[in-house]
Amino acid sequence: MRTIVYCFSGTGNTRRVCEGLARELRNAGNTVTIFPITADCPPPPPDGYDNILIGYPVHAFNAPAPVLKFLKHLPPAYKPLPVWLVRTSGEPLRLNDAAGISPKRILKKKGYLVYGELHYCMPYNIIFRHADGMATRMKNAYERNCPADASDILDGRGEVRKVGPVRRFASFVLRIEHTAAPFLGKRFKAGENCIGCGKCAEVCPQSNIVMEGGKPKFGKNCSICMGCAFSCPKDAIKTSLLNGWRVNGAYAFEAPPVKDEELGRYCRKAYLRYFHKMEQ
Repeated sequence: MRTIVYCFSGTGNTRRVCEGLARELRNAGNTVTIFPITADCPPPPPDGYDNILIGYPVHAFNAPAPVLKFLKHLPPAYKPLPVWLVRTSGEPLRLNDAAGISPKRILKKKGYLVYGELHYCMPYNIIFRHADGMATRMKNAYERNCPADASDILDGRGEVRKVGPVRRFASFVLRIEHTAAPFLGKRFKAGENCIGCGKCAEVCPQSNIVMEGGKPKFGKNCSICMGCAFSCPKDAIKTSLLNGWRVNGAYAFEAPPVKDEELGRYCRKAYLRYFHKMEQ
């Protein structure tokens, strides 16, 4: 069996999850190709593949705009290929289920069959920085579930999430991010502590950053993936109106995992439900 994974990832969290699933599929004797969703590369047709995985982070309870653009350019299915949506978010709220509405609609029109939706919590790269122990517990949870989820993919099993009117409305309102992102991103800038290393331009999946005179210049194709600010070795990227939510530096995932009684008040019940389900 052959599987292709189309993956959009700005800071590496979604890529990490997709690689975990790919590893388990390969361990079962399958061939897996991971194709990054970027602005420069048109989607390769899934001809010759048996399964499709589409990985992306949730942006304001929606799929990121580049993912929707990518799916719109995906060739029509040459046969009814099964698809699994693989999402990541910093919190396990059911509102995140709305991030599958538009991808499912686009894929259905093209003749693809969405068999299941997988959702994993990974630490925030915007809003605030999760504690190291929280990040570790999130990583452990997805790693624990990758083998079973890969087995479900191979067996053609999955759950397609139902989204009620309230979640649909919230998702619709917050879709304004797709329009606002280019305007906000063009106003990103590098502070005086920028060393001109070019890491921000290197990681940008939208090719929205070019180096001019040893400094990054930000274009009009930003999707607010926050890869530039997250990956900057000097925490030099100022993210316009979102600067107060800036998160810098990769998570080590090495601290002891946080215990139930150590969870804070923020989405506490949702995190407890998520962890207890994933850790069964």
